[in-house]
Amino acid sequence: MRPVAPLALLPLLLLAACGGGGDESPTPQPPIVLPDADVSPITASNTASSLPETWKQGPFAEIYVRGYKDSDGDGIGDLKGLIQQLDYLQELGVTGIWLMPITQSQDNDHGYAVSDYRAVEKQYGSLADFDELLTQAHARGIGVIIDYVMNHSAAQNPLFLNSSGAKDGARRNWYVWSDTKPSGWAIYGNDPWYQKSTGYYFAGFWNQMPDFNLRNADVLAYHHSSMRFWLNRGVDGFRFDAVGNLVENGASAWESQPENHPIMANIRTMLNGYNNRYMVCEAPAAPLAFNSSCGSAFAFGHNYEIVKAARGNLTAIANVADYFKNNPGGMATMVSNHDNFAGARLWDQLGGQPSQYRLAAATYLLQPGVPFIYYGEEIGMAGGTGLTGDWSLRTPMSWTGDTSKAGFTTGTPFRALSSNVAGQNVAAQQADPNSLLAFYKTMIALRKQLPSLSGGTYEQAQAVGSAIRFVRKAGNETTVVVINYGNGSTTLTVPGVGAGTVVKPAYPAGGTSLTADGAGSVTVTVPAGKFAVYSTGA
Repeated sequence: MRPVAPLALLPLLLLAACGGGGDESPTPQPPIVLPDADVSPITASNTASSLPETWKQGPFAEIYVRGYKDSDGDGIGDLKGLIQQLDYLQELGVTGIWLMPITQSQDNDHGYAVSDYRAVEKQYGSLADFDELLTQAHARGIGVIIDYVMNHSAAQNPLFLNSSGAKDGARRNWYVWSDTKPSGWAIYGNDPWYQKSTGYYFAGFWNQMPDFNLRNADVLAYHHSSMRFWLNRGVDGFRFDAVGNLVENGASAWESQPENHPIMANIRTMLNGYNNRYMVCEAPAAPLAFNSSCGSAFAFGHNYEIVKAARGNLTAIANVADYFKNNPGGMATMVSNHDNFAGARLWDQLGGQPSQYRLAAATYLLQPGVPFIYYGEEIGMAGGTGLTGDWSLRTPMSWTGDTSKAGFTTGTPFRALSSNVAGQNVAAQQADPNSLLAFYKTMIALRKQLPSLSGGTYEQAQAVGSAIRFVRKAGNETTVVVINYGNGSTTLTVPGVGAGTVVKPAYPAGGTSLTADGAGSVTVTVPAGKFAVYSTGA
């Protein structure tokens, strides 16, 4: 989008357009004063939390507010619509929700071009609506984290308008500038340097999203205050976007630079001044390193392996079994999200194969990690009809099988619906005990019922052919999991249970209890394309 000239510039623009008055000197003009953002410092308050500590174990639902539920018929999802669906999320069993950007944006869609860090997107509602969302979510034991975009702002953000206005302006050093165009740069196939009348600015993702200068202490202080703005209202934490791109050190050193880690570690320290908060970072190129500095990071790479394992790929099956041998159990797991690079909708990745879909879901809900379920995954939503890329992933939620409105709105949806809305929707699945939705509810309930699954150790993990086995323990509880991705039945011996220990069938229900032999092993038989869970806590 093209930035609009600020109203404060209009007198000068009109003067230039009209020309001078012969030999007359122009009438003196007052100094140009551009509208500025609210940069007032904010200190911590309202640091308590009403949620149990276990809320941070998940699962979380990732929600695109624009695409979730429209309350007023304008075809755009909003906060009031989300509030209307909190009972559904509570019944699903999630303990947290991550909201894609809800701040005022320039892009009027995805929200990652933030034009006001301390205001709600007008199409979504008001701050009062957001406060009500927090109140209602917390009453249901659900925490709320919001996307925070620190790497860049919108080009129409008053901070950037001031930064670009003059080389000696007060905000000049808030963004990354060069008097001459740097050479040799290419990020995602594009030259990230763009020209303004006062120089060249850096924008790694889009020319309308200029990068902040995060070496500037004033910029960091502003972001800390803006985070406190939301924390003081009761927000339970943040998902941080693009933390691998915060600082650049040249054309060949722009990803995952060392300076990024203390920036995030300092935010984590600030967040720890509030009780029972959570933060998670997006860093596809270095998830393990940022898990350390952020406290949690998305397990990029593992998501691809889960999907390939569900298809029966032997190498991927082994990688899935091994992942949490070497990576912290607090990493955030998923099988898809709002970005196309993370994979298409799970339904599309697996060609709508129900057994493979259940195996993929079971894998990341039963392994360690903090699971994030992308909205609509629990009902098998496919990508949008006729859409490609990210837009295909960000479609209206399929509440009903109505192929024109999907129960999402009474008006005209802002974007094409999911291509399988007629068959895969909430209304069709809520009363079906064999539905995908019922399956997700069962898996989430099992994970919450057994502390060993929601936060226990990960032991005896091994891939055996097309199957994996592992044992999870918490306190006196021991849980055995065997997942068979293959086309034939498998029988595995699972050690480490404890001699004479009896484990009862937790999933599927109705089986026979198993007793560990003198060596502490149990023998588990699982049909093709199925999985089994046995636990002392069942």
